[in-house]
Amino acid sequence: MATLSPIMTIMMRASEKAARSLLRDFNEVENLQISTKGPGDFVSAADKRAEKIIFEELQKARPDYNFLMEEGGVIKGNDSDYRWIIDPLDGTTNFLHGLPHWAISIALEHKGEIIAGLIHDPVKDEIFHAEKGGQAFNKRRRLRVSGRGDMLFATIATGSPRRSVEQRAQFIKEYDTMITAAPGLRRFGAAALDLAYVAAGRYDAYWERDLKSWDIAAGILIVKEAGGFVTDIDDRRKNPIDTGNIVAGNDKVFDDVLKLLKTVSPAKP
Repeated sequence: MATLSPIMTIMMRASEKAARSLLRDFNEVENLQISTKGPGDFVSAADKRAEKIIFEELQKARPDYNFLMEEGGVIKGNDSDYRWIIDPLDGTTNFLHGLPHWAISIALEHKGEIIAGLIHDPVKDEIFHAEKGGQAFNKRRRLRVSGRGDMLFATIATGSPRRSVEQRAQFIKEYDTMITAAPGLRRFGAAALDLAYVAAGRYDAYWERDLKSWDIAAGILIVKEAGGFVTDIDDRRKNPIDTGNIVAGNDKVFDDVLKLLKTVSPAKP
């Protein structure tokens, strides 16, 4: 059973308040699917409302901390050692289309190191969380990465880039290489939940490029505290939070996945 620390209690309270707002909006956005205009503007407003709720709750509890938020950007505080990293709605496209697979992600960074992370899936009523050195949990149930080691039977998640022709071409090469070794590939469209599912043993590994820090900051810690491994795809010395390129997995398939990706890694400048 997990005993919540004061900082995790603060994070959970903020995410639960934002989750209530997002769930109300999600019920509305499903009704907007019949509109020819589409619900894009509505979802953008929902995203911003949720971020405002999280920001206000966290700032009230820790007024001196810095913020890095998907919508609001950087907000400086008086304590340069601490920074909240927030994605109020990871899986926006899923939300937009009424697909019930999206999450809130909140991480706390201290002197460049993530020390607390939370990923909240309001639709499925799951809250994945961890603190550095304190194991990982879904609510109060401990999480452990899977023990599966055979790539032929592994379930591996990924996400495809949308920013450039070169990035899409790189993804296609990686996907083709990976599916040959591990036919069980999945793409569900929410990076935070992909990492949470690695921690929970639902996926055996996950890789993706061109992500933002708020997509993965919380999930990285949760995977590590669940006994998994996380690194940059191209260079283990680099931090995926900085590069946006990530591989995560259990201790049995992690190296195999990384080796396969390196066979089609882009050339270094």
